[in-house]
Amino acid sequence: MSATTAPHIAPATQRIAIAAAATPAAQQSAARLTALYGECPEATADVIVALGGDGFMLETLHRTLGRGVPVYGMNCGSVGFLMNTFEEEALPARIAAAQAALLHPLRMHAVTMTGAVEEAVALNEVSLLRQLRQAAKIRITIDGRRRLAELVCDGVLIATPAGSTAYNLSAHGPIVPLSANLLPLTPISAFRPRRWRGALLPSSAEVLFEVLEADKRPVAAVADFTEVRDVVSVAVSEDRSIAVRVLFDPDQGLSERIIAEQFTV
Repeated sequence: MSATTAPHIAPATQRIAIAAAATPAAQQSAARLTALYGECPEATADVIVALGGDGFMLETLHRTLGRGVPVYGMNCGSVGFLMNTFEEEALPARIAAAQAALLHPLRMHAVTMTGAVEEAVALNEVSLLRQLRQAAKIRITIDGRRRLAELVCDGVLIATPAGSTAYNLSAHGPIVPLSANLLPLTPISAFRPRRWRGALLPSSAEVLFEVLEADKRPVAAVADFTEVRDVVSVAVSEDRSIAVRVLFDPDQGLSERIIAEQFTV
């Protein structure tokens, strides 16, 4: 994962597709931008402008996975960590001057109690969560070596650096810079071992979660928007064959935001 300079497309020749969340604010903003800069289908666009919050940004990135088209977000939602400030003026020039963060997703391979296999990718995190009142019991193996024989917990997650400021941070996991090539592995309300606070893994790590007593203590696996219930094992690794480019205004790149988040009181 790295920060690069966006492809230099002359502002006058940019083909801009506008994608907007269903909220009134995002829809009204989309109408104003379309009136100013025209309308272009996503399939032929040089760049997609996503209007909404971080959730809509993730939806847009998932929808465009593997297509190579960069996405420039403008905040019309609540959080906006992945978004730029909304402004109507000089949008093509802002896009031309933007910096790109190259993000690789995590790939989840989940096996359920029935033997069904489900795959999904996550740009934020893959999390395992207990489904019922009893705590989950999960065994953790990394690169073929058992590291934790039994974690008793509400759940556990592994995040990308970009996702380290999301659910991972709320679960008291570490924030990871984009250039670190590390993946935070973070327990959620760990009961045993009580003092275990998680680990930082190399981005090349292959992680296997095995659910113990799955019939008594069922667990769901979630990769961003995809949920698989009653899993017995979940394998997770970074998929470097897939990349998305997220555009940020100069001096407000994702690397800078991740560093700044660590000094937020």
